[in-house]
Amino acid sequence: MFTLSKKQIVWITGILAGAAFILNRALNQDIEGYATVSIVIMLLGTIIAGYNIFKTALVGLRYRVIGIDLLVSIAAIGAVIIAEYWEAQAVTFLFTMGDYLESLTLEKTRNSIRSLMDLAPDSARVRRNSEEIEISPADVLYGDLLIIKPGEKIAVDGKVLEGSAYVNQAAITGESMPVSRDPGEEVFSGTIVESGYLLVKAEKVGADTTFARILHMVEEAQDKKAASQKFLEKFAAWYTPAIIVLSVVAGLISKDIRLALTLLVVSCPGALVISTPISYVAAIGNGAKNGVLIKGGEIMEKLGRVKAIAFDKTGTLTEGKPGVSRIKVYDMDEDEFLRIAAIGEAYSEHPLAAAVIRTAEEKLGKITETPDDAQMLIGHGLVFFYEGTEYFMGNRRLLDNQNIDYSPQEDYLNAEEALGRTVVIMASDNKVHGIISIADTIRPEAKQLVSDLHSQGIEHIVILTGDNHRAAQAVAEELGLDGHYSELLPEDKVSSLTDLSAKYGQAAMVGDGINDAPALASADPGIAIGAAGADVAMETADVVLMSDDIGKLSYAMGLSRATSNNVKQNVIFAIIVVIVLLAGVLLQEVNMSLGMLVHEGSVLLVILNAMRLMNYGRKAVKQKPEAVKAGK
Repeated sequence: MFTLSKKQIVWITGILAGAAFILNRALNQDIEGYATVSIVIMLLGTIIAGYNIFKTALVGLRYRVIGIDLLVSIAAIGAVIIAEYWEAQAVTFLFTMGDYLESLTLEKTRNSIRSLMDLAPDSARVRRNSEEIEISPADVLYGDLLIIKPGEKIAVDGKVLEGSAYVNQAAITGESMPVSRDPGEEVFSGTIVESGYLLVKAEKVGADTTFARILHMVEEAQDKKAASQKFLEKFAAWYTPAIIVLSVVAGLISKDIRLALTLLVVSCPGALVISTPISYVAAIGNGAKNGVLIKGGEIMEKLGRVKAIAFDKTGTLTEGKPGVSRIKVYDMDEDEFLRIAAIGEAYSEHPLAAAVIRTAEEKLGKITETPDDAQMLIGHGLVFFYEGTEYFMGNRRLLDNQNIDYSPQEDYLNAEEALGRTVVIMASDNKVHGIISIADTIRPEAKQLVSDLHSQGIEHIVILTGDNHRAAQAVAEELGLDGHYSELLPEDKVSSLTDLSAKYGQAAMVGDGINDAPALASADPGIAIGAAGADVAMETADVVLMSDDIGKLSYAMGLSRATSNNVKQNVIFAIIVVIVLLAGVLLQEVNMSLGMLVHEGSVLLVILNAMRLMNYGRKAVKQKPEAVKAGK
């Protein structure tokens, strides 16, 4: 009998409660035996509904935990002792039914997480020894060649070797529109080939894949509690025992046991305790489904309080693929200058270096030579030797440190920087050989994002960049930012964030997660954009936007603020319900069964209110088809 499911218990005890109600209210109580039958039915209903409640209460007492189950147990047992059998049955039945309905609605809040888990691949087609075999994704090895056909899920993170396909990356980026994938491009586990076929080399397998890491982070996020949630749990730990003491005192003073038992029931803090975690679970699930990983309720809470945002420029507000816009040489052939510059940048991972190498190879063909004794100087540039000559390549700061005179080029440098371009100077032996002007394209959605963030209550938006003052100012003015910090080293970005926090309160840092790890780690919170497959970004940042659609930041900020408002609504509502019920008890307008009915109703309303967060952002504008076709 006691191995029944919650649903079965609710149905059985509901029928018993209905029978008892009919016997008590609709039939003539003078008929012999009816009163006894109704008492037996009510006791049976109380035992069936109350068994799990009493058991949970006793287990809690063993661990010195005084919870809601104990309050209900005391109330039910007390009601039986004073022969209020109907009240005992009603209280246990309503509590059990409420618990069942809560579990059903709570299950819906986890649907977003479950839908992600359902996207996990269950098989992989691998080419081994010239044969195609199907194996479990857990058995795929690094370097294996996987064949993915239309309608199949990709089981690994890897690089496309052959084929071309449209891939639905909703499980990773939250974008439902497919993107094209061709040889040399990355694909991720959990994504689906909608048309075409791919031959993929496995580079990350098992728990190391981006999809597996997303699931792990979302699961962890649900266990990380917000400060408000921790406070309410501590409050409930003291509040519940205090209610027991208050009920005993009230009973002794009034000599009314019914009053004491009713106080126990109506003072249950169920709605208050669940008011915060349910909202955060729903919001975190919504975010994960839309390609936004928010690492816990505490981070969601902080995100909702952000008043200032600092953006990295390159790769965040800009496309991150700068191109060479102009080359100025002084004492050598332009092709030779460009070739030496590309050789010097061979080991650099900076986006500006990639632009120089790309331009050189487009003009001169593949360059395989490498520099000697290359040394990267973060925030300055690099020093390298080539054919016995020491070259310095970077910004003015680098040349200043080397005491290289660039005053003859000062006017040219100023003119290029005034156009928002970044200049890279190459010099040796105290003379400047040439200047490369590099410009990055501002993301088309960046200006709208800044406007949206301001409308969402962000007071101050700035950029933090290692670029010169003029380049930073040009971007800031074009986007309508409130300020800019330029010529920053990585440690300078950290101090700039500290300055912003001191002036405006909670300050967030937004970067691409590769070159901004120190700033992202120090920010509160740090937000990484376009982090699919980027281990550093996923580990370092507090909020991870999996796609490179910077507009998702507005969605994340809006979700955090909607969650904060939702939590406030739930807490205020739960407190009002408790106050009204207490007033009703003192005015003798509320009995135990009515009190439990209102209590369980308030819990359900709190959950239903939190579930609204699952629908947040459904009307968001989808990605444009042109961008999809371009693979953006």
